[in-house]
Amino acid sequence: MQQDAVRKYYFVSDLHMGGDGQLQHCDYTAEFVAFLNQLEKEGPDTELLIVGDTFGFWELTLVRGVEKLDHIIAAHQAIFDQLYATGTRIKITMMVGNHDYDLACNAEFAAKLRQYNIHLDTSLVLIRAVGDKKIWIEHGQQRDEFNAFRDYGSPYALPVGYFITQTFVSGASRHSDFGKGDWLKDIRSVGTMQIPDWVLSNYFYREMSAVLRWVLLPFLLLAGVTMVAIAGELLRIVGIFDYNILFHNPLMSRLGIIDNVLQVVIAINSIFLVLFGVPAAVVQHDLKRTLGRFRLLTDYGIPNLDSEESYLRAAQQVFQTDGSVAVFVFGHTHAAFLKRTGPAGQVVMNTGTWLKLLHRVPVRFGLLPAVYYPSFRLNYFCIENEDNRLVITYVAVPKTPERELTWLQRLVTLGRAPRSSEAVPARTVVDL
Repeated sequence: MQQDAVRKYYFVSDLHMGGDGQLQHCDYTAEFVAFLNQLEKEGPDTELLIVGDTFGFWELTLVRGVEKLDHIIAAHQAIFDQLYATGTRIKITMMVGNHDYDLACNAEFAAKLRQYNIHLDTSLVLIRAVGDKKIWIEHGQQRDEFNAFRDYGSPYALPVGYFITQTFVSGASRHSDFGKGDWLKDIRSVGTMQIPDWVLSNYFYREMSAVLRWVLLPFLLLAGVTMVAIAGELLRIVGIFDYNILFHNPLMSRLGIIDNVLQVVIAINSIFLVLFGVPAAVVQHDLKRTLGRFRLLTDYGIPNLDSEESYLRAAQQVFQTDGSVAVFVFGHTHAAFLKRTGPAGQVVMNTGTWLKLLHRVPVRFGLLPAVYYPSFRLNYFCIENEDNRLVITYVAVPKTPERELTWLQRLVTLGRAPRSSEAVPARTVVDL
């Protein structure tokens, strides 16, 4: 198929098929097969571009080399059978991401993928034409200092992100069967900066001894009240009040024995906050100062590895350098969006992910860990030339996650909804 014959482009990315242990499980098989089956009905002037991170090679440590792909195909045979069928009708192009970087280092992968009618293109950037305009397509790892490859194509040019993934993600998947539930398999669904907080949340609500959790619960729930009690006591000590207004008021007096229990809990809490909270604050201040000295902490805090800013800046540079580029497409960050940011109304488009998404929801009160609510945003974009206009269509495939949260997680976040994903218009028109 000649490239200039293509008039319609579909985009997906970050499928992350494969990995050790439970990471091999795929939540979206039925939906992705249905999507590919739909594309099988398209004409030969259509191309599907899978914009990187199709595979989780970094998370697959039990096999080596091209056997990684064989291992993944065997576990996702239904998807590959449909890729083969769809590829007989339309062109399927696969790009390289950071998690499947092996594809750029070994030519044997391309031959094996061709058996399923998949054309592997190892270029960091692809250009596609729509009329007189261009679509700039990249996975985006080159904009991420933790995942950029300094010597692209060399199997030894592995970034920091590789070693983080090998240590935490693949390690977590190998040990997920030992947990109380298989929550560890969802580690790829959490932003890099949120992994420590997410692990703490799941430890408290799932892995912690039930006895210890219920002993700690009242103290953590009443942490805010404890701070008020400490403030009231300080006001009493300095002479502003003659008594602690939290404990000695008509409401507390009517609680009887409950008032006595609350006073004991709050008193113990106060002791722990004074004995451990103050030293912890001092250590935290000194740690920040030390990290700043080593240039690991800036005046703005720890760099946000999940930020979109570097990609938006890169898009602006592309638009300014080449005025014929109308759309800048990337993936990598798993956050689907479409923004008009170019000087002439050009579009920046993130292709999102088909993985489960986890959204952090703070608790109602107290010092309890936040809760991570699951959701899916299975989506694809289509770009085509329609009446001499570049038309971008966005489609989200509905999928409801299984009921995973414990009753305690739901209770402490009662009435608090996860933040909504950024809305993407169903249809966007760019004049050519």
